[in-house]
Amino acid sequence: MGNIYNSPPSALASRQLSSSISSDNSNIAAVKPPEKRFKMTRKKLMIGILALLIPAACAGTGIGLALRNNRNASSCKPEDSCRDLGYAKYQGVPDPNGVTSWLGMRYAAPPVGELRFAAPQDPAKEEGIQVANVRQKRCVSTGARIAKRESEDCLFLDVFAPSNATKDSKLPVFFFIQGGGFNMNANPGINASRLIQASGGNLIAVGFNYRVSLYGFLAGKELEERASLNNGLKDQIKALEWVKTHIAQFGGDPDHVVIGGHSAGGASVVFHLTAYGGEKCDEAPFHGAIAGSPSMGTMLTVSESQFLYDSLLNRTGCGCSRDSLKCLRNLDVKTLQSHNTKQPLPGAKVNPLFMYSPTIDNDLVPDYTYRLLQEGKFCKVPVVFGDDQDEGTLFASKKTKSIQDSDKFLRAQFPALTEDQLRKINSYMSTVKPEFPDIGMHWQQLARIYGDMRYTCPKISIMESFTEFHKHDQAWSYRYAVQDPLYLRSGLGTPHTAELEGIWGPDYAAGRSPMSYYTTNKEIVPVVQGYWSSFIRSLDPNKHRAQGSPEWKTWNASSSDPNPEGFRELFIRTGDTKMRVVDSQQRERCDYFINIGVDIKQ
Repeated sequence: MGNIYNSPPSALASRQLSSSISSDNSNIAAVKPPEKRFKMTRKKLMIGILALLIPAACAGTGIGLALRNNRNASSCKPEDSCRDLGYAKYQGVPDPNGVTSWLGMRYAAPPVGELRFAAPQDPAKEEGIQVANVRQKRCVSTGARIAKRESEDCLFLDVFAPSNATKDSKLPVFFFIQGGGFNMNANPGINASRLIQASGGNLIAVGFNYRVSLYGFLAGKELEERASLNNGLKDQIKALEWVKTHIAQFGGDPDHVVIGGHSAGGASVVFHLTAYGGEKCDEAPFHGAIAGSPSMGTMLTVSESQFLYDSLLNRTGCGCSRDSLKCLRNLDVKTLQSHNTKQPLPGAKVNPLFMYSPTIDNDLVPDYTYRLLQEGKFCKVPVVFGDDQDEGTLFASKKTKSIQDSDKFLRAQFPALTEDQLRKINSYMSTVKPEFPDIGMHWQQLARIYGDMRYTCPKISIMESFTEFHKHDQAWSYRYAVQDPLYLRSGLGTPHTAELEGIWGPDYAAGRSPMSYYTTNKEIVPVVQGYWSSFIRSLDPNKHRAQGSPEWKTWNASSSDPNPEGFRELFIRTGDTKMRVVDSQQRERCDYFINIGVDIKQ
């Protein structure tokens, strides 16, 4: 494979923010942040308060954070689950469930010192055999302090494979990109064991960390000229190239890689599909995509992002230095992080939910995502994209009492919104009395609008673009609507990224799962895993779906179909999974939001 990602010649290719969302932007005071998975502790269930847990381990498997062991053995035997990658040897850990894991394998050099703000580089050679039984620390997130389980040295990945897989197995590979709003690594504890079991041992999964916040997405002319932009995306590409080079040793097929992700991970999937305006797709190291809740926030150009770099210089004192970039690189990470705080986007008055995001660099990210999709500038591969029934409830403030509150929130996320656009958006607000009278009158109305703008309408745009410019029979869509009693009582409905419970299985999705996935919603897990594993294996969600599951029809029908109406999606709900057509009100709202997408910098 060619060097398609503009990396330095020396290289192969060269769910929560640390700080809370400000109280005027958060629906629950304990939420840190929206794009992290919400979980309930037993005590808080009793009083009806939701809390967000960041997992230390993946429950039920004995996998967790610990000190890495080092075996100074001279031989590394594949039959002993040891893999010699050339630069390092990693000893895997077989589990009685028939899945072997290799945790915390380094895929790039530590991005510290002179490599801070640089494109990812090849890892250095390590001596001895590393026992890969340890999840390494996730990348540093936005916020004034570094969390205990965060580090700037964070570019590691995990591999899960059937224990009987060999280098000749050539199993399909699921490359999962975790979310976190590009401001943190939100799902570092994903465990693929149950999904692999559901596939009959017929796939391999890879999860990994990538740089976020200012470490991955700081932008400005100094970085453009002397360092690198969009390094978080380039880390993802580096991990993909690691898969291309090494996954065969774990039993994987480098020529059958399906990229996936949720939230910012879903957005990342879209960024890879539209990379370089679709001009290098022949060399792309993936062959299909399956993603949920693809997030489209405000995108800035390099010049528009300059305020972030200049503001950081002022806060750190590096503005007085002759070489500001060198000064920033010389700061210890604790000092730099103490100045890693939010500020309003240009044209806004209050802080956004998510401070940093990919920058339009006229290269890897050549334009607004909506424009690239509408012009067909993306890789044409089989795709699945979906969303959740209530995407916005984790994000919109429960204190939203008026249209003015709603406008303030939306302008913080999308400062380019005009007064005319806001008036049109407000016309979509329902005046029906909400079901939760003790909270802001407009909370759920705002939640619906924000969910549409950031997640649901991007999904619909992707579906429409793929069926227009690619093949109608290679694009599938879903709406996840599984109902958990506690989420329903709190007003959250089926919230953002809820389907991760179904994909990975309860307690395998990172964090504590809702109890209903062990009881009333238990039966939905094999249904979801059947569709997902089928697509990963065959690029078709139907070929290996669970017995008794309905056929998942494509977004648009063929011209010969007796019922050729498009906008078809799989409605996923326990005991009621079925095909349906997106309703007319949703389509009307999305027609408008997609139409103004480029205007508001999406």
